[in-house]
Amino acid sequence: MRRLGLALGGLFAAVLMTITTAPPAATAAPVGKLLGYFAEWGVYDRAYYVKNIETSGSADKLTHINYSFGNVTNGQCAVGDSYDAYDQAYPAENSVDGVADTWDAGALRGNFGQLRRLKEMHPDLKVLWSFGGWSWSGGFTQAAQNPAAFAESCYNLVNDPRWAGVFDGIDIDWEYPNACGLSCDSSGAAAFGNLMSALRSKFGDQLVTAAITADGSDGGKIDAADYGGAAQYVDWYNVMTYDYFGAFTPTGPTAPHSPLTSYDGIPAAGFNSDAAIQKLKSQGVPSSKLLLGIGFYGRGWTGVTQDAPGGSATGAAPGKYEAGIDDYKVLKTRCPATGTIAGTAYARCGSEWWSYDTPSTVTGKMSYAKEQGLGGAFFWELSGDTADGELITAMNS
Repeated sequence: MRRLGLALGGLFAAVLMTITTAPPAATAAPVGKLLGYFAEWGVYDRAYYVKNIETSGSADKLTHINYSFGNVTNGQCAVGDSYDAYDQAYPAENSVDGVADTWDAGALRGNFGQLRRLKEMHPDLKVLWSFGGWSWSGGFTQAAQNPAAFAESCYNLVNDPRWAGVFDGIDIDWEYPNACGLSCDSSGAAAFGNLMSALRSKFGDQLVTAAITADGSDGGKIDAADYGGAAQYVDWYNVMTYDYFGAFTPTGPTAPHSPLTSYDGIPAAGFNSDAAIQKLKSQGVPSSKLLLGIGFYGRGWTGVTQDAPGGSATGAAPGKYEAGIDDYKVLKTRCPATGTIAGTAYARCGSEWWSYDTPSTVTGKMSYAKEQGLGGAFFWELSGDTADGELITAMNS
């Protein structure tokens, strides 16, 4: 999985946890955008196709889809997996409109072809191509050395005539400008803004967005780049308010991976959604250009004996595709929620301890987004929801 990763080192003492109240509300405004990520590789083991966006009822609720991920290499935007993207032929039973792909000259197949058909069924739906992500952000350092050339390559790829009509713009998921993710970048605080400025100049009226860090700590990743200055070039930021805590710290303490607010005993100050939103606002990012992030998955530990957050652990809980992580659709029955803290849910079942969002906590987070005047909310990612779209329904309602 190519998700935001925020690893904390060391051990923290387990202390009594209490829920804090939400910060004072800003002027309420409608939550307009509801964006979901579609993972290119989900068509394999997960067997999640564009068709499932339609059959789950999600297509009627979404305003935008981010197709993830395109690669960033040699200073340019590049296709991630060309077979998935535009070559794989879908039979009628897996096609979004029930019509099989053909091998006719010029026919668009794969996910791109399916997305174009989905847009024909839902004319107001917009699709962006997201580049980078946790695994492929290393290429942004070279791209930042010549932003104009990078923007030119991205524009030509996103608007390639072979998939005309599929994409409405570009999303940049650089993890992280002038900071460390899977690899470290030292391009300087201005590099992100320079890159986004070049993309805006090239893409014109098409959508230009970015998924950004939600590290609200003092001197943390938000402070490492000029997100406030770059905001003038983007239509909005997807603030990745999840993956704050998890079994990448294998011995704990257990903590919710997507806390909405701080709470007594949180393992790291500034590692919560509200801290990130308030810091970005303070740096001049308009509320309307911030989308709150929600994970359609949970993070968990094993070897836990304490029900409440703050317990010790022995390692990552088993997950279907990756240790320490699993989809909401699995966890809701495998390890049902037993409590809430800081606006999100947690559960202990046997020796396993998990945190994840439920329809109830999602509703609370959407209320927060509205109270804060945010531009909407987004989630990672579509295949984590139930077949009938429980979580996206909660977001939409």
